Amino acid sequence: MKKYLKYILPIFIPFFILLLPATSFGIDGLTLVEQRVIAIFVMAALCWVLEPIPIYATSVLIIVLELLIISDKGLWFTKVDSPELGHLISHKVIMGTFSSPIIMLFLGGFFLAMAATKYRLDVNLARVLLKPFGQNPKYVMLGLMMITAVFSMFMSNTATTAMMLSILTPVLALFSRADLGKIAFALSVPVAANIGGIGTPIGTPPNAVALKYLVDENAISFGQWMLFAVPFVVLMLFIAWLLLTQLFPATIKKIDLDIKGQFLKTPKAITVYVTFIITILLWLMGDFHGMNAYVVALIPVAVFSMFNIISKEDLKKISWDVLWLVSGGIALGVALDKSGLAKNAIDAIPFAGLHPLLLIVGASLLCLLMANFMSHTATANLLLPLVAALGASMQGLLPYGGDVILILAVTFAASLGMSLPISTPPNALAYASGHIETKQMAKVGMVLGLIGLLICYAMLYLLNKISFF
Repeated sequence: MKKYLKYILPIFIPFFILLLPATSFGIDGLTLVEQRVIAIFVMAALCWVLEPIPIYATSVLIIVLELLIISDKGLWFTKVDSPELGHLISHKVIMGTFSSPIIMLFLGGFFLAMAATKYRLDVNLARVLLKPFGQNPKYVMLGLMMITAVFSMFMSNTATTAMMLSILTPVLALFSRADLGKIAFALSVPVAANIGGIGTPIGTPPNAVALKYLVDENAISFGQWMLFAVPFVVLMLFIAWLLLTQLFPATIKKIDLDIKGQFLKTPKAITVYVTFIITILLWLMGDFHGMNAYVVALIPVAVFSMFNIISKEDLKKISWDVLWLVSGGIALGVALDKSGLAKNAIDAIPFAGLHPLLLIVGASLLCLLMANFMSHTATANLLLPLVAALGASMQGLLPYGGDVILILAVTFAASLGMSLPISTPPNALAYASGHIETKQMAKVGMVLGLIGLLICYAMLYLLNKISFF
């Protein structure tokens, strides 16, 4: 019976919610449309946690259900449009989540990553950048972590981890069975990939989800994000490196990294190099040229398509599941916002008596806990719409910029959940190598998660003091 619960609960509980009287939710003036949004939200949460279907399929299901039962072009018997029953959401707004600027930003990142891999820019950069770190195991590992983190800022964390682990395979073979250094090296790659993704808005999907709520007076440009996120990444990498070298010291004295290859000099390869550099510079100099990160992201898409650098066969390899996953989260946020449910739910909870710091710590700790057991993107998709509504409703209680701090603290917490093999794809890949035990990963992940949150609070507090936000 237990194995069927993951299929039964996501259907039964939302259906039961739809049958309950509106007064049973404890939210004054709850409309029928809002009740349907609650059912969709609960269905999404159960599907993302229990995974009866793939998590990207849950996102598609969210959008379809919204179109069917809460949109102005839905099923005829679901249509209501009165103050008592609720106002339907435009079908164009819901469908627009598939082509949201956030999706275009990620698409541009995917094109850059695919071109870099196809023309061996990633491996050749790794070869060149690792040379200065010598042959001492400690410093070789530091070099690996730094390069992994940099790649993760602009490439998929999973693709980066897969590439770096393949480079690392002959190195791990040099360690004896009893050498703890093997564990440190195997853990260093997923840890660096998870941390490095925080560095840019395209580094990891939770960052893109956060950008959806950092708009208008709270808008943060690509360069501004890096201005505070990269120092955080650097500090966390250093702490992670110290932790790994202390917990798992290597007995081997010398490591010889032999990565073969050379930079391609074909016209297409040079086009990739130039486009890569120009795109990153344009992202960093948004205030100078006036284009936002979403517009810039489409430049590599156009260039690589035009010169057949990314072919139609390559397009099949794009992580469409990630784009669908993010779009489903955006659609869930749209439903919570446009229906008025998020605001009404926040208003129904007496947050006025709570200290703002307690809210920030509580929300980010909850996010960190959830992110260890489910997809980081799914966690961000569930929590950020509510957190954004909470921040907006507490403008008088939170200090200036406090709503931004709340969103960023939860976003960073989502990426810091890395205690288990199931926490992130990079963790799963590293665990599959056979060199790491779950308890070793959990020990490192829990320590880094909590330290990361403390550093995050300190940095956001200081940035708020200097009116960065």
